[in-house]
Amino acid sequence: MMLVHLPRLLAIWTVIARYRLDTLLPPPPGLRGHVLLALIRLHPLWWVAGARARHPARLRQAFEELGPLFIKLGQLLSTRRDLLPAVILDELEKLQDQVPPFPSRIAISLVETELRAPLGEKFSRFDEVPLAAASIAQVHTAALPDGREVVVKILRPGVAAQIRQDMALLRDLTAWLEARFPDLAQFHPHRIARDYEQTLLDETDLLREAANTRQMRQNFLNSPLLYVPEIHDDWCTAQVMVAERIYGVPVDDHASFERLGINRQQLAETGFTIFFTQLLRHNFFHADMHPGNVFVETPRAETSAASGKPARYIALDIAIVGQLAREDQLTVARLALALIQRDYAEIIRTAHRSGWLPPGANLNQLAGEVQRIAAPVLEKPIDQIQFGPTLLALLDMARTHHLEIPVQLVLLIKTLVHVEGLGRSLYPALDIWALGRPLLTQWLNEQIGPAALIKRMSEQAPALITGLPDLPDLVLDALTQMRQTGQWQERQSRELQALRQQLHTSRRHDFLALAGIGGGIAAAVWLTGTLAVLGGIAAAGTLLWRVSNA
Repeated sequence: MMLVHLPRLLAIWTVIARYRLDTLLPPPPGLRGHVLLALIRLHPLWWVAGARARHPARLRQAFEELGPLFIKLGQLLSTRRDLLPAVILDELEKLQDQVPPFPSRIAISLVETELRAPLGEKFSRFDEVPLAAASIAQVHTAALPDGREVVVKILRPGVAAQIRQDMALLRDLTAWLEARFPDLAQFHPHRIARDYEQTLLDETDLLREAANTRQMRQNFLNSPLLYVPEIHDDWCTAQVMVAERIYGVPVDDHASFERLGINRQQLAETGFTIFFTQLLRHNFFHADMHPGNVFVETPRAETSAASGKPARYIALDIAIVGQLAREDQLTVARLALALIQRDYAEIIRTAHRSGWLPPGANLNQLAGEVQRIAAPVLEKPIDQIQFGPTLLALLDMARTHHLEIPVQLVLLIKTLVHVEGLGRSLYPALDIWALGRPLLTQWLNEQIGPAALIKRMSEQAPALITGLPDLPDLVLDALTQMRQTGQWQERQSRELQALRQQLHTSRRHDFLALAGIGGGIAAAVWLTGTLAVLGGIAAAGTLLWRVSNA
């Protein structure tokens, strides 16, 4: 099956060798790692890489050559200042909105085809030089016929086919790994790859992004925390989306924050409050929160700084969103609150109730493992937390104890990596534990506290009242069914008892007959010799046939 992917594998091998990406990684453990390293260095381009292999831009350039899936990986890495050298991360940040654009003539042709009209009929101005370009689409500024300033997002040609090609390779690779490494199967890498493919393909449907943006805008309408641009539906198709133009600075533009007097601690706290609000109250969270998609509104920034209020965020590119089932929401909130409260036993009890633990798991031992990994993290501010090693330690514990990691939480974990990286960049001393505790406690009380119970009862009261006339019949039917079930079980019990008695009696008779025949055979041997013995054996055979067919 992997032979189908041979051309793509060769292309990836070539890019890795051309930029000597293997030198960015620590020495690989084990024989397999050394074999893979040797294979990379067998490529002729590895030996002639020259200055390109030492340039800080090499990882960014390699990801750009490899396409959308790798650009997404680069965007994720760009938020993690704790994982790679600063010079490389500065280059990876360009993947957020400075990917090489496709030609403007192609962009204009796509817009006219999608909107089924010449450009001049739909816009009073269209700026041919792109404002930004990323992995899936690029953005041009324009103005509508009535003068409103907008941005026009245009899908990259052929991007969906590229994603399908790479995700097919990833699906087959994860299936191969699951079959050969059973420890990996509990993390469901194949299913995760399949689900993530659909997530990425959803991002290539701009009508879906427009719907997500409308929903997020409605959720935060008139909010002092977050602003979401308006979508102009009459100008939107699956490959073109037109939205209100906003004015702000990227969330990692620290120089502008200093110039405008924006309090970065307040900004970081606001960011975490927005995330918890999306996750818990709305159950609709932006799952691609790299700095290219998160801005701070500049027209209100100076006013906010003067008043002491936090500046307002702007959310863009809401193509990838996440939602959790109510049970998963409660589980995540309980786990987070138990972690903040240092209640490690409750963490394991919550995981056990959610079905994450295998039968017979040692709960006390698992609680001790979680405490060993998490306790040092909880005592430190965000700038001192080594998030990568901590996550790896938790995954290793899950592998060792055969824990089932729900697939639906993977997107949430990816979002948390983004959010934690943004918080680390804005205000390294942020105490996320103190910030999260009141938010989680309040939400849990609203969901499972006495007031929540009364509220749910009141909401269901009309349905209960309308069902009251049918209640006597329902009770009578239930009692009748219970009585009939009891009578049937009693009859079955009597018949089973009679069958057991019959079998017992039959076996007793057969034993007596067998004993008699055995005695007869012995007597025959003593009195009459061989002929009588043959007759006794025939009789015994008849009896055995009867017993075996009873």
